[in-house]
Amino acid sequence: MPNSNIKLLENFADFCAARNKVISKNIANIGTQNYRTEDVVFKNVLDENMGSILKTTDSKHIGGSGNGASPEFEIKIDNSTDNVSGINNVDIDKEMAKLAENTLNFKFASNRISDYFKNIQMVIKGGA
Repeated sequence: MPNSNIKLLENFADFCAARNKVISKNIANIGTQNYRTEDVVFKNVLDENMGSILKTTDSKHIGGSGNGASPEFEIKIDNSTDNVSGINNVDIDKEMAKLAENTLNFKFASNRISDYFKNIQMVIKGGA
């Protein structure tokens, strides 16, 4: 796996970690008067990484010159006036579903990164 793939997986793991903090904050504030749910904007992560590992073999392919740098995540506040919980707009069912999905995504990224470095370690030690 090329280093650019590892960097992309690291950026994705960073995104998942940031999103986990925001989701946890939403859940913790379910009883806070006038609190508004927050979420991490993924579009910026996609834009920053677009083209960092894409191979273009045709003029119709998406191109780009992403540098693979660590992305900055933007927090988006949902200003809808729906008082789902009766106090604010936090929907505990949606937040718990987001948390479960985010946990799976983080585990995927961290397992792939771990496998990559285990393979490098095995090669260095001379294993087959």
